[in-house]
Amino acid sequence: MLFEQTLARTVEFAGVGLHHGVPVKMKLKPAPAGTGIVFVRTDLDNYKLPASWQHVARVSYATSLMRQGVLISTTEHLLSVLYSIGVDNAWIEIDNLEVPILDGSGKPFVERILDAGIVEQKRPRRYIRVRKPVTHVHGDKKVTILPANTLNIDCEIYFPHPLVGRQTVSIELTPANYASEIAPARTFGFEQELDAMRNMGLIRGASLDNAVCFAPAGVLNNGGLRFADEPCRHKILDLIGDFALMGRPLLGRVIAERAGHAMHAALVHRIMQDPSLYETVTLELPAAVAV
Repeated sequence: MLFEQTLARTVEFAGVGLHHGVPVKMKLKPAPAGTGIVFVRTDLDNYKLPASWQHVARVSYATSLMRQGVLISTTEHLLSVLYSIGVDNAWIEIDNLEVPILDGSGKPFVERILDAGIVEQKRPRRYIRVRKPVTHVHGDKKVTILPANTLNIDCEIYFPHPLVGRQTVSIELTPANYASEIAPARTFGFEQELDAMRNMGLIRGASLDNAVCFAPAGVLNNGGLRFADEPCRHKILDLIGDFALMGRPLLGRVIAERAGHAMHAALVHRIMQDPSLYETVTLELPAAVAV
């Protein structure tokens, strides 16, 4: 994409927060070029909180942003969708502290936003292109970005469950590929971990309507999985949402091995703190072909 984009009209959502369990209403509104993605807490005098790596506050089971004590929780699914389908600028008006989980995937966001339409703006779109390999390692977890001229993601996960195990997915990120191959993948968890997570104050809004639950003998959700490797695809969805906090689209090859929100955030922070690791570029119009 050569130029920045925003929404053609306002899109509204209502639902419940996955972890806090709070009811929430949210509006996505068009914003001028150069605005970026900005959350607006309408219940707190329209306090503005930009979706930026500089405001990452929590990365346990979800990515939350905080500025001057104002919190926006579980941002990754919405940011993943906006990033992947090419919305650079938007106001996100929200009346509570957590983005609604909807069905646990990015699909409802994609469908409603595309139905509303996306319009091109006059400001050239600026990309972050990594200049050399960058890696973050923690134990047996690893995430790397290599130089490339598109965004490609290779993801590997492992969970000791017969329907999960080791899964790998590779994708070149385009709006169409994302909408069909990544957005429908839902957040997931394991039945034996539910009580411990609730005791931690998490998943208060979780249900089989908004998350896949793996029991020892199979999947508890009616209809089963949307993809055989749905967990790995959802990990890509999460990764994209976390990398969206760079504030500009990324050009590079991302290789994620058993990584999660904390790993993603650490790598983003490292890159954005060191300008020698990346350059900011715009894409050029194809040269005219002489006849």
